[in-house]
This record gives sequence, structure tokens and C-alpha cells, in this order.
Amino acid sequence: MLKIGVTGNIGSGKSQVCRIFELLGIPVYYADEKAKELMINNKDLVSSIKTLIGTESYFSDGGLNTAFISERIFKDKSLLEQLNAWVHPAVAFDFMDWCLAQQSQYVIKEAALLYESGSYKDLDEIIMVTAPEKLRIQRVIGRDGMTEKQVLMRIRNQMDEKLKIEKADYIIRNDGDAFLVRQILKLHNHFLNQSF
Repeated sequence: MLKIGVTGNIGSGKSQVCRIFELLGIPVYYADEKAKELMINNKDLVSSIKTLIGTESYFSDGGLNTAFISERIFKDKSLLEQLNAWVHPAVAFDFMDWCLAQQSQYVIKEAALLYESGSYKDLDEIIMVTAPEKLRIQRVIGRDGMTEKQVLMRIRNQMDEKLKIEKADYIIRNDGDAFLVRQILKLHNHFLNQSF
């Protein structure tokens, strides 16, 4: 089974691209969502996060206080690095288990930090979703209600988009001008025709 990574910086439209692949019948593993689930359900992770970032990382009902965690880790890179060092391996193991249950010719792993986490090494090919920074900022402000300053702080904490483009096997332009579905269909047919 072919394992394809889909990545892109915040606001690029990775999830939109993946939803189109899902409409084509391709299973998608949303690593960022799964990471949040594991941060709630994995007792070792919960304990480590409370010790590292603070008990305020969780609400009284056990839910993840993402606003508090985000504020802390994006101000202190060492906290972000330590959190990633715990969460990424847990997600990698979960992804491999998930793959075993799939029946498709190929699967997709969607993650913002494929390169930063090193998880790209477990994948056969990588698709990079790109969009101009100004458009990405507008999308995130509209989607998450963040300020421009908050979005820019997150962008600066991600690997430079140009570096990701250089490393990727395929590029999907999600700038509103390029024909998104046509680009995805072309890749879908290409992956179906590959024999692994």
C-alpha cells in the first residue's frame, strides 16, 4: 500500500485537499486531529503535558485547553520541541496501526509537521499544498478568529514554505486561481497506476 503525505503551512488548505481525496474513496489519517485525541486519551502523555506546560493544559472535564497550550508553546520554542518529541512518536505508531486496517491502493496522512517531525521518512511520497501567505493569513483569521499577529507567530514557528516545496514530490496550488480538483484528480490517477 502506497503511503502519501499531504502537508502545507497553516492556512494552505491541506484539509480541503484531503476532503477531496476522501470523496474519491481514499482513506485519510488526520495526524493533527489524532495528536489531540492522543493528548487526551494517552495517560502517559497527559501526565507529561501537565508536568511540562501546567495543569491548566486540561479543563476539569479532561478536555484539552488548546488555547492555553498554544499560547505557552508558541512563546517558548523549547516547550514546543519537548511536546513534539512526545506526541510525534505516539502519532507515528497510531498511523502504522491505522494503515493495517485500510483496504485502499493508497492512503493519505495529512499533517502540518511532516518534515519537522521526521514522519515523512515513513511515507512513500509527499504532496505540498501551497497558497500565498496573505491568503493563508486571511483564511486562518476567518476560520479560527485569530489576530494577524497570532497567525504570523504560528507561521514563523513552521518550516519555511520554500524549503517544504523543495523537499516535496508534488505541489498542489490552492490559491483560488488554480483548478484544485483537476490537480487532485491527476495525482489520484497517478497513484492508482503506481504498483507498490
